[in-house]
Amino acid sequence: MMDDMGQQGHETSPAVSETPIIELRGVTKIYGSPGAADSVTAVEDINFTIRDLPGSGQCRVFLGPSGCGKSTILRIIAGLIPASSGEVLVNGQPVTGPSADRGMVFQSYSSFPWLNVLDNVRFGMDLAHVPRSEADDRAAELIRRVGLEGTEKMLPANLSGGMRQRVAIARSLACRPRIILMDEPFGALDPRTRRDMQDLVAGLLADNDLNQTFVFVTHDIDEAIFLADRIHVLSARPGRMVGELEAPRATEYTRNAMSRGEYQELSNRIIAMIYGDSGHSHVLADHLLLEE
Repeated sequence: MMDDMGQQGHETSPAVSETPIIELRGVTKIYGSPGAADSVTAVEDINFTIRDLPGSGQCRVFLGPSGCGKSTILRIIAGLIPASSGEVLVNGQPVTGPSADRGMVFQSYSSFPWLNVLDNVRFGMDLAHVPRSEADDRAAELIRRVGLEGTEKMLPANLSGGMRQRVAIARSLACRPRIILMDEPFGALDPRTRRDMQDLVAGLLADNDLNQTFVFVTHDIDEAIFLADRIHVLSARPGRMVGELEAPRATEYTRNAMSRGEYQELSNRIIAMIYGDSGHSHVLADHLLLEE
């Protein structure tokens, strides 16, 4: 936690649940037949634990170069694809497929084009047979919370990219999942809108009433540092876990400190982890994007 003076410190910590909310043990994912010439090992021997923090939101960010398997890990946690080997547990239970306890926001805009904003946000609640009056109230509150009040009757085609991603986030929050999985959700946005969306997520994380764990995938170092409580760093393909770093809590101080370069040392450490030594950092002039 970063206080307003910018000093590292921790206020009263929430109780930690005995059972991790997410745990991966020795997870490997191979696309294609193992041993075949055209098979690809996306990630290899991935191990990490995310503890549940009742009464507090948190954000874990997976950071690494394009093609390192970050999205693969997210899809495995979501239950959209199976691991080739290893164990994947959510709240101590093996993941066997998608579940309402995990919401997902993709990079591509995923709104239903024939539904207006209100109906898009309410969609999952309708499937879960939430009473219409309650669903309408909850959807309206989420629309307000993500800054889309007044757009309830608009179709996605009439919204900007950033607005459509706000709809996707609201829809993911609507069924109150404990875990929100975000797969490079701001990658296609212009820099100003991307920053606005980062601030939106930071606001959601600060709202302990939501009490959700965000797992966020990006290849943008600044985005990772700003949003994460902890950063899980992956190597180039096959993705292996090469480090885990504490990051400052997303606050206005953090945003301003980043513009002053106060987190350059952390950025350099991340680059050194990925490329093996700090001598590779010169290939990334702005130290922002980890593209292959």
